[in-house]
Amino acid sequence: MPDGPASDDVGAACEGVGEGSRGATARRALLAEVASGAVSVSEVFERNGQDRVGRTRVVQVLRAVPGYGPARVAALMAICGVEEKQRVGALNEQQRERLLRALIS
Repeated sequence: MPDGPASDDVGAACEGVGEGSRGATARRALLAEVASGAVSVSEVFERNGQDRVGRTRVVQVLRAVPGYGPARVAALMAICGVEEKQRVGALNEQQRERLLRALIS
């Protein structure tokens, strides 16, 4: 393979693929912990400063909660004023509180 800018771009692209798959693996592990009850939604919200957690979509976290399917999650998010594609790290304090209160009741 020739040396130069093109080969550097390929190397950087390959490194980026590894980063993405590690992020997906970490997200899957987090969602599995939520589904098993090992981690609560409030604990996920507390970890929102962590890159992998903050970039996870709220809808994914809520769907991981046992008993919460697509329709129930959509209704919950609409009532709490959370956009469908919103990420955990982008939730404001009021949205977090509304979601947690709704999950408890």
